[in-house]
Formats: sequence, structure tokens, C-alpha cells
Amino acid sequence: MNIFRSLQYPNFRLHVIGQSISLMGTWMQRVAISWMVYSMTESVFWLGFVSFISLSPSLFLAPFIGSVIDKRKKYDLVRRTQFGLMLQAGLLTLLVYLEQQSVLLLSVLGFIQGLVNVFDVLGRQSLMVSLVDDRKDLPNAIALNSSIFNAARMVGPAIGGILLSTYGELFCFGLNFISFIPVIICLMLMRVTERAMPPRKGSNWQGLVEGFHYLKRSPHIASLIIVLTCSSLLVIPYTSLLPAVARELFNGDESTFSWFESMAGLGAMIGAVNMARLKSGQNLRYRVMFSAGIMGVALLFLAYAHYLPSALAFTSCVAFGMMMQNSSINTYIQTHAMPAYRARAMSYYVMAVQGIFPVGSLLIGSIAEVAGLKNTLYIMGTCAVLISLGFYLYLRLHIKRRLFKRYRPH
Repeated sequence: MNIFRSLQYPNFRLHVIGQSISLMGTWMQRVAISWMVYSMTESVFWLGFVSFISLSPSLFLAPFIGSVIDKRKKYDLVRRTQFGLMLQAGLLTLLVYLEQQSVLLLSVLGFIQGLVNVFDVLGRQSLMVSLVDDRKDLPNAIALNSSIFNAARMVGPAIGGILLSTYGELFCFGLNFISFIPVIICLMLMRVTERAMPPRKGSNWQGLVEGFHYLKRSPHIASLIIVLTCSSLLVIPYTSLLPAVARELFNGDESTFSWFESMAGLGAMIGAVNMARLKSGQNLRYRVMFSAGIMGVALLFLAYAHYLPSALAFTSCVAFGMMMQNSSINTYIQTHAMPAYRARAMSYYVMAVQGIFPVGSLLIGSIAEVAGLKNTLYIMGTCAVLISLGFYLYLRLHIKRRLFKRYRPH
């Protein structure tokens, strides 16, 4: 099976080219900001705090924004968000150039980026069905899109670590600002025809309520969002601990941190490629269950690791499981949600991924300050294993209920 088959569509191909370059710059910026905050404060808590502020719009506004996006053309929205993100990157570059950076100002710019990014992510996710002409290739396009994201996550931090140690944070921020030019050009070259949606009456608040009721009527989707919420709160924030893992557990520097980020990106990219090879008809919910288990076991081994190479390998395994879990849930929602509710269903996905994550970062950062880094990793690994077991029990109970309804006497 051709894992690159969705690249035959010109619009999706342009999307891939632009995003590949832009995401490289974005990950360089994330590495530079993480290291800058940790160097300024030497506190895991402040690392989590800045992450919380930058992603908090996804927690508080994503479902409401989803109801807004369902009523608008996604292509025009995405073009505007790219200009907004480019402006934010320019302001950040200027701030560091003037040597006026502080945790407060970095948090404010992070919040602005997070707010624009919610519109961008939801718009792109909902636009994906218009970039691929054949619906059968949509899961492949979603998986390839995840592969691009994680390839950038692997290469971006590696390059960012080198540039950070050689030229400093300002250089990384400037490159990110420039990287938005290709994605904007690619968006301008697209010729997107969006399917007309029936006009929806009522306020955005009513649309939000309708989206919530849709999830209540769709337990197969709601259960996956619950799994992702628990994972984002208790497991996925391991990424915010990587600077401390590199520095405290292995006496590393910027380069060591970039190795951990790159190995996480490598594992995630392998997971995304594995998803791209997915054949239609496979049970995505069981993939979610197994992936959560992989994350848990790998985190427990990471906590126990005494040597840097083994720690890097276990970090890659955690990211592999995370990619498989998140991509499986993403694909399931996009292929099973009703078109009129797709953006709102995806808004809850984004809230679980990006909105709950900063709360988890604050929680995990606070636990790490009290219990220590290794003990926190053990706690997170145990939580991931319990999430996997809990979802397995739910699926077994769900199967029994379906069989009972099917064969019960009338």
C-alpha cells in the first residue's frame, strides 16, 4: 500500500510543503523558549507555567471556537491565522533583540500565540476533508500530516539545539518568523472548494451546547476524548520535564536537551508512519488502548534508566505511543463525526490535547518540585498503564452490551 497516496492531491501537497518548513521554525522557537525560561528561573514549575499560559486558550475557548468555525469557511480562516502567527513571531523576535524578555512578557506573547493557534488548528483539521478529494484517503492524509508534524519535531529541535548553542535564542526566533513566508505562499497557491454547509441558526453558545449534546449521543467518540483528557493531564506532560531530565538526571546542556526532543520526535514520526500504513477497517480504539499501555511501560523504564542512550530510547518509545494514541483518536473522530458537527467534535479533541496539557504541565511540575523528578516519572507511567487498563475494561463492557442488545429475546 502506498503510504504517500494522499500527496497526489495538489492542495494537500501544497499544505505539506508549507507546513514542513513552518513547523521546523516553530519547534526551533519552542526549544529556545523552553531553554530561555529554564535558564532564567531554574524552575520546573515556571516551565509548566509558561506552557500553561500559551496553551490555556485551547482549554477555555476551544469548544466555543469550534462552534464559530462550523459556520465559516475554513480556508479563509487558516490564511488569516498564519498572518497572525507570523506577527506574533515577529514581536517575540523584536522583544529578544531589545533584550526586554521576561517570564511575564513571554507568557503574554505565548497566550496570543495560543489564542490564534486554536483557530488555526481547528480550521486546518476541519479543512483537511477539502484538501483530499477521495474520502478513502482521508485517514492517510491525517497520518501523513502527523508525520510532517513529528518529522519537524525531530529535526527542528536538533537544528534548534545547534543554533541555540552557537548563535543564541534570537537567531532561532528570527528563523521561525521567516519560516511563515513559505506556508503563506503555499496557501495562496491552493484552489480549495469547500462543501457548502447548511446554514445554522442560533448563537455560538447554542452551537457549543449542540456540540456537547452530540458528544453525549456519541459515546464511541466521547470515550476517546475522555481517554485523551486523562492522558493529557497525567501522562503527556512528560514533554515539559525533558529540559529538567536532560539537565538534572544526566548533567546535560542545550545539546543534550535537543537529543531528548529529537528522539521524542523520531519515535512520534515512526508512530505517524505506522498510522499512514493503516488499512481501512482496522479497530482504532484498540490501537488507542495498546498505545496508552506502551506510553506507561516506556515511562516507567525512563524513570529507571541510568544511562543516557537507554533514556533516549525510552523517550522515543513514549513518543511513539503518544503519536499512535493521538493520531488514532484524531482519525477516528474525523472519519466518524457527522460533517455538521466535525469542527465542534474536533474542538473537544483540541481541548483535550492542547487545553488539558498545560493544566497537566502545572500539576506535574508541582509534583516534581515536591516528589522529585524520578518519582514523578514513575507516577506518570503508572497512570498511563491504568488508563490503558481502564479503557480495555470499558471496551469489553461496551462489547457485552452490544451483544446483549443484539441477541436479547423480544
